[in-house]
Amino acid sequence: MSFRIQNNISAMNSLRNLNRAESDMGKSLQRLSSGYRINSAADDAAGMASSMRFRGEISSLKQASRNASEATSLLQVAEGAIGEINLILNRMKELATQAASGNAGNDLAKIQAENTQLIAEIDRISGFTEYNGASLLNGSYGSVSLSTSTNGFTNANGVEKIDVTNARQNSIYYVSAVSATAKTMTISEYDSTAGATTTSQTVDLTDAMANTDVNTDVELNFGSLGLKVTVNADFDVTDYTAGDQTAGSRFDTQAALGQAAFQIGHKNDANSKLQFNLSDVSASGLSVDTASLASQSSAQSALTSITNAIDTLSSRRGDIGALMNRLSYAQSNLASTIENKTASDSVIRDVDMAGEMSTFTKNQILVQAGTAMLAQANQTPQNVLSLIR
Repeated sequence: MSFRIQNNISAMNSLRNLNRAESDMGKSLQRLSSGYRINSAADDAAGMASSMRFRGEISSLKQASRNASEATSLLQVAEGAIGEINLILNRMKELATQAASGNAGNDLAKIQAENTQLIAEIDRISGFTEYNGASLLNGSYGSVSLSTSTNGFTNANGVEKIDVTNARQNSIYYVSAVSATAKTMTISEYDSTAGATTTSQTVDLTDAMANTDVNTDVELNFGSLGLKVTVNADFDVTDYTAGDQTAGSRFDTQAALGQAAFQIGHKNDANSKLQFNLSDVSASGLSVDTASLASQSSAQSALTSITNAIDTLSSRRGDIGALMNRLSYAQSNLASTIENKTASDSVIRDVDMAGEMSTFTKNQILVQAGTAMLAQANQTPQNVLSLIR
């Protein structure tokens, strides 16, 4: 055994172990008080990085869940208003049935008066229904109006805009026939998916060709195609050439149709978005704005248009219901995803309180023992005094 007083190795060793035990006890105290195993990157750099990613995703997913809830609320507002419009159409059909019968007699004027008010109320409801300042049922929600397009449909040819709110996506619309003499234009729809021309409609151009007022626009309503083409005083029928889906005056709705996008995921991709638009259910959008019950013959014609409007409205209401059900599943999936990602983050970052308490107790005993041993080690050099007495 050697005796040294310059360097007390035993004390140094005891102090080193004591410092380590105190450091470990401090970490245990930090973990027990915070509830986290990782409180800084130094604790677990890779775990901290993974946890930060999980937390970013979880926060985004929670907002996505709120977005889905708000989208559902929006659709509920729209669906409620459509329900009222459906009741109005039912009443209009009742009135049309009454007016189409020979026993209506002198009551036609009164029937037409109510019919006029009902049509006005459809327009009022479609214009009044909003969510957070955005109109839902007048055809503007999620829609895009083209100011320019391709192959002949341009501002230079007098087109102010092309409203494709109710048009079908993945279709090509082209001028299949045009006549300056007859003052007509026929537009046909080529379904890119089906690979065939499906529907055509001819409209009268008399008002558009006669318009010379630069402040006045004329709307060409291709209702059966879901198109509304607004033209100005520069409109000239001879600017438009007839052809098929590959030639002539045409445009493609594949990239033209607009849709409102709801972020229901944490990524910037198609799987994290739900896109839809709401169709125009105004009187003109349902093609009942001109329905007249002023005579027996017009009432009989109105029966057809009102019946078609009810079918159209039912289809659009069904589309909203389908979207609401889809959002319900999306919300359920989001809740499950948030729960599972939170569990994953917890495994990485949260502390095992029972295990950490055991570690803390061990370190606490080591600190106490280390303190006692350091005191003993500091006493050892005093034994040298016995040699020099």
